Amino acid sequence: MAAYSQPSNLELQALSVLWHDGPSTVGDVLEALPDGKDRAYTTVLSVMQSLERKSLVKRRRSGRAHVYEASRSQAKIVGEAVDDFLTNAFGGRLDEAILALLSAGHLTPEEKTNIERELKRHKAMAAKKRTRKKVAKKAAKKVTRKKVAKKTASRKPAKKAVKRKPAKKAAKKAAKKKVTRKKAAKKKAAKRKPAKKAAKKKVAKKKATKKKAAKKKVTPKKAAKKKAARRRK
Repeated sequence: MAAYSQPSNLELQALSVLWHDGPSTVGDVLEALPDGKDRAYTTVLSVMQSLERKSLVKRRRSGRAHVYEASRSQAKIVGEAVDDFLTNAFGGRLDEAILALLSAGHLTPEEKTNIERELKRHKAMAAKKRTRKKVAKKAAKKVTRKKVAKKTASRKPAKKAVKRKPAKKAAKKAAKKKVTRKKAAKKKAAKRKPAKKAAKKKVAKKKATKKKAAKKKVTPKKAAKKKAARRRK
């Protein structure tokens, strides 16, 4: 299949006949060409053969005649031609092009309704595009907010972990110190117990010796008293 190339002006006229009237023969196209100029049959035949080489039309046999049918849509072919026309003739200004087309002739009531319908359709499409853009922007903002929230959420635990590690180490050290202090206190207490016992024993011995001494003192006095009592008798 040959590569697509932009049709010439006469080829566009032939395509316009096929788009408007449907599949047609060379004779049908010759009679319906919009500009109304006198042309030979062979001229239009060469135009249709050129369109076939460009893959813009398809040819099929119907009895002895050859019928041609457009293989590409009018919107696609005319859209590219209109873009070139706007750029070359009006510098891309669509409003000027529309005003020029309107001033070129009188519109029928049917053409006016078709144009109004198309304008309404374009307005609706433009409004839909705006709403879609707004929705897309909001969705993009939500996505970015979620990503930022995820990043911050993933960063926070790392910071907490970094902060907690030294705190845990300090707590462990403090607990070890407490344990060592308790052990030392127990050892000291264990050492002090024998000393206390010895001191108590010493005190008890002293008390016992004092009691014995006191008893010894009392007994001589009692004996002297008894002797004195005997003598008096």
